[in-house]
Parts: sequence; structure tokens; C-alpha cells
Amino acid sequence: MPYGTDRARTAARGVPDDGGMAEAWAYERHPSAPGSPHPLGARRVVSGVNFAIHAPRARQVVLDLPGIGSYEVESRTGSVWHVEVLGVAPGQEYAFVVDGVPVLDPYALHVAGGLDGNTSRLRAYVAETAFDWGADVAPRVPWDRTILYEAHVRGLTMRHPDVPEELRGTYAGLAHPAVLDHLVGLGVTTVELLPVHHFVTEPTVAERGLVNFWGYNSVSFLAPHSPYAAGGDPVREFKEMVQAVHARGLEVVLDVVYNHTGEGGEGGPRIHLRALDDAGYYRHAQGHYFDVTGCGNTVRADSAPASALIVESLRYWVREMHVDGFRFDLASALARVGRGRVDVAQSLIATIGRDPVLRGVKLIAEPWDASMDGYLVGGYPQGWAEWNDRFRDDVRDFWRGSAHGGGGVAGIARRLAGSSQEFEPSGRPPQASVSFVTAHDGFTLRDLVSYDEKHNEANGEDNRDGHTGNRSWNCGVEGESDDVDVIALRRRQAANLVATTLLAAGVPMLRAGDEHGQTQGGNNNAYCHDSPLTWVPWIPDVGWEHLRTVVARLTALRAENPVLRTTRFYTGEVSPDSGREDVRWLHPDGRPWEERDWHDGSTHTLGMALDGPRCAVLLLNAGGDSLEWRLPQAPWPDAYEVALDTADLERTGTVSDTVAVAPHSLVLLLST
Repeated sequence: MPYGTDRARTAARGVPDDGGMAEAWAYERHPSAPGSPHPLGARRVVSGVNFAIHAPRARQVVLDLPGIGSYEVESRTGSVWHVEVLGVAPGQEYAFVVDGVPVLDPYALHVAGGLDGNTSRLRAYVAETAFDWGADVAPRVPWDRTILYEAHVRGLTMRHPDVPEELRGTYAGLAHPAVLDHLVGLGVTTVELLPVHHFVTEPTVAERGLVNFWGYNSVSFLAPHSPYAAGGDPVREFKEMVQAVHARGLEVVLDVVYNHTGEGGEGGPRIHLRALDDAGYYRHAQGHYFDVTGCGNTVRADSAPASALIVESLRYWVREMHVDGFRFDLASALARVGRGRVDVAQSLIATIGRDPVLRGVKLIAEPWDASMDGYLVGGYPQGWAEWNDRFRDDVRDFWRGSAHGGGGVAGIARRLAGSSQEFEPSGRPPQASVSFVTAHDGFTLRDLVSYDEKHNEANGEDNRDGHTGNRSWNCGVEGESDDVDVIALRRRQAANLVATTLLAAGVPMLRAGDEHGQTQGGNNNAYCHDSPLTWVPWIPDVGWEHLRTVVARLTALRAENPVLRTTRFYTGEVSPDSGREDVRWLHPDGRPWEERDWHDGSTHTLGMALDGPRCAVLLLNAGGDSLEWRLPQAPWPDAYEVALDTADLERTGTVSDTVAVAPHSLVLLLST
């Protein structure tokens, strides 16, 4: 359809009042046409930009282009209002005005503002999407070789001495060779980034003089967070980051927050979805928001407009931004249908798993939400992995057990073996379990062995926020200590925890900063601090350098030895080739393991022998006494190399018959 200036209704903004001459000139340069209802958002076409927005209840929609003019959108197809404007270039600010209310485009690709809590300052811009990917290839790291590294774009590099100051805290900073060298040397394969969708600070947080640092408060599902861009184009800089990460053989997985938005609860700001289609985008019950996220609203993920927005967002990040997968925050909120009941098979979760674009990337669920019925560990379908909090809890409990009067080894054995009770019923392998002991939410690894109680006073909520059941052990002193014995025990306990994570069947996940011995002073909910408290310390405190050694050594051993990354659950059956069980559980005294031993709450030791091309023996001593551990006899190998001893990282050599295991330590042996 031909372009015409008759689509213009109101005066062009940003031009002088000269009797209409400037206005007419602006519209002659930027005439409009009806455009297309698809795709939604602001997307470049041959002659300009097509603007389209879903607004089913709107009576009037105006497109505002500062510096050009305002156009009444007169074309409507179903619920979508659309207009095409000639000559609009990338970088052009725009907004929709729906029934007199300015609305941020939910499909915007470039958004800025709002970090200070003032959502009225949010702005959308036409994005430049052209990019030369060159020879970029997705690494496609197999699940059994995947080692996740959870990191925050800003927090990862703000204190890095080798990253130029102007690049610290940005996508470009993360892509700096010094950072990538560290990740490759550490042996991780996949960087899992905390939210990078453009997000805002909640007004209540801003009122306390703090900010939303973690980013779990999205206002745009397609736009990368603009403050993370060192230059003026966050879309291009994000792509350049992915390109650089891929060039080193590493993957990029995004932590995505589709369960709620930054519009908050009733009385919250009208940013976009609430103004456009409140009933379509948000879940309601009895006239109020149905909130299973703890953030005031829950996205109605099974509705047509919400599911379309989420799926389009995911596809965009895969196709256009080249990311390798997603971790879904509070994924159980997305597993709800109808009036809010949980039904994974009929939900958006199933839709995502069937999608031809998405089923080929890594899909990781945080398998719970903030409700009583949303805890779904083990409840996701094939093709999905899950954060395994039972691994976290059982591993923490085992290593602190003797000090807290606890004990028993059934839990730690289940987790070392891949959590078959949770994941085997759905036909998934051990790699369905994302195994971790620390994450962004909770204590750092160092704080986990230094504090019994949370210390969140700096959050401004009188220490009421954050988890209370930390399953931590301070090794005898609360907080920092100068007692050499306490310090030595803490360092060993930290090594035990990270080693257990890397040696268990499943997909290990490490928290960025833990390898440097990062402390947050006992704050287990540091979501609101953009400061050295949360920034990764690249120069570790003296004595905590050993954690990098432990991680790098074990990631290399995992890569070299298939026995340390099994793709099937253990059965205890004897191999006709080797004459050995696939797993044998070991007592320190060498006697056969019996069923009653699993129920002995006084036990603080567990051994595990694994059959393979190179057999492995893993010995865990959470007790306070040294042990002389008797090794399995023939047909098991008669000699082993000491691959790791958390009590003495310099220990090497060959052992047979027995091996000394220090108190509160872990020993890994590999057959010679």
C-alpha cells in the first residue's frame, strides 16, 4: 500500500513551531503505511520499521517517535495494532501510547532506564540486528561433559585487575581474554549467566538506597540489560561476547525470568503487560493476582499472548543471539494451567520441549516456585535437566554431620550415584541432575564453612530476609577467625564440598567466585548489593588459592576418565568382562556393605568403588578421626594412584591394600 502523510495525527515532537512547515517536512520524510501485524515489536523492513503491538482492549493506539512525530495507529488485525514508518533508523526511540498511557513495547529489542526504580524512565529503541557472526559455531558440549559456571555479568569482572576499567562489569569485560583464559583453565564448559534481560530495581529496594543487583525483575524478555554494555549498543556487544566465548569452546546459558515481571503486585507500575492485556498476561484468582513467585504477580504462561511472548523470546535468543540454553527461574510457575493447577504435560514446559528451535539447546529448570504445590524435583520431562536442591542439602548435611550430631550416609550415596530415585522414573540419565552446593542464592562456599547463621543486616530488612536453614557449619567460630586450626579446617571443608560436587554423577555447577574463596560476610541474600561485597575477588585471600587447584584438577580428571561421568545409573550388577560390580560401597574396615548400614545414623564415612577402563575409588571421611581405609580386593585393581587428597593437595604416589584418610577429608584414587 502506498505511503501517505494522512496517517499522521499529532504534531511532530522536537521540531520548532513554524506554522506547520517543519511538521509537514518531518512527515514527508517519514510517511506511514498500515504495515503488518507480524512480527510484534519494532522490526526493520526494507523501507523502514514495522511497529506492531498486542492490545486487545485498546480504543486508541498512538506511535510516538521522538524527533520525528506521533502517528495514530489506524490498522488493526485481530488484537494487534500495526503501522510501518518509512526511513526510521536503528537507535530511534519509540513508545506506544495506549488510550493515553505510554507503554513500553514488550517485544522491544533495545531498552534502557529504570535501574533506579523509576520505571517512567524506561525507553525503547529500534535495534540494529545485523551482525557478522563469521565462523561462529555452537560448541554443543554433551551433557556428560558439561560443567556449569554460574556467573553475574557485572560481578564477574568489576574487580578483575587485567580487564580495562572501562570494560569492567560489561559484556565486553566478560569476553576479555583474561577472563576467558581463567574459565578455560578452570575447566568449566558452560557459563550460566544470571539474568541479562533488561530489568529494573523494585521501588521498595530503591527506597532503602539499594539496587536490584541479581536481575530477577525483568521488564523486557528480548532486550539485553543495557547497563551491561560498555558502548552504546547492548545488542551488538552481547553478540560479540557470545562470539568470543564460543571461540574458546565455551557455551552461554541464560538464567531467564519468565515467571513474573517488574510490574509487581496490585498497585505496581503500569509498564506494559498490565496496561495492554492484564487478564491475558497475568494469572488471577478471585479478582486478585495469583502469586506463586513471591514477586506480586505470576505470568499466565499457558495463555496465548503470554506463551507467544515467552516462546518468541527464547527463539530470538537462540536464533539471533546464539545462546546455547536456558535456566528457567521458578520454572514450576510456568508449569501451571487453567486456574493455576500444576500440569507439566499440558503446560508451556511441554511446549518448549517440543519446539523445533528450543529442543536442541540446554533446558534447565529450577523445579519449584514459591507455593506449596510447586515443588517438582524429578517432575520434568525428557530433554530437561533440573537444579537438584536435594543434592545440595544432602551433601551439606554429610560434611557437617559429625559436628552437628547428625550422621548417616544414605543421602550422600544417593547424590553421588546421580539421584536415580528422582530422575530415573522419567527415563532420564544422571545428567538430569544439576548438582550444586552453592549458587547465587545463599552462602558462598567460604561462608558456608564460616557461618552457622545468616548476617543480612546490610539488606535493610533487620535480617529477616534470606533462608534460615542453611545446613552450614562454621567449624567452631562464627565468622572470620585467626585461629589456624579453624582456618585449616574451613579450607579443607570447602575443598570437600566442591570435590563432592565435581565427582558425583550428574552435571556439576560451580558458583563464580567460590574458586577464589569469596566471602559475603555471611550475607546469604545479597541480591541488593552492587559493591565489592558481591563482586568476584580475583586476587584470593592468602590460603584460599587451593580451591582453584581442586577445581582445575578434578575437571581435567572428569574429562579424561569416563568412569567419573557415567551416563547411566548404577545397578550393582557384575560386568561379565571385568567381574566387578559397576559400583561397590565400601566400609573403612573392608567388610561387605549391608542393607542395615544405610540406616545407621552414626556413620560418617563412605567409600565408593567404580568400575571402568580405569577404576576409581572415592573415600569420604566426615568424622573427626584418621582412618586406615582397606581397599577392595581382587577382581578390583591391586594398586591405585592418589589423584586428590583434600587434606594434602601435594600428596601423590601409589597405594595398595590400605590408604590413610585424614579427618574431614576426601580422597580420590584411580587405578594404575
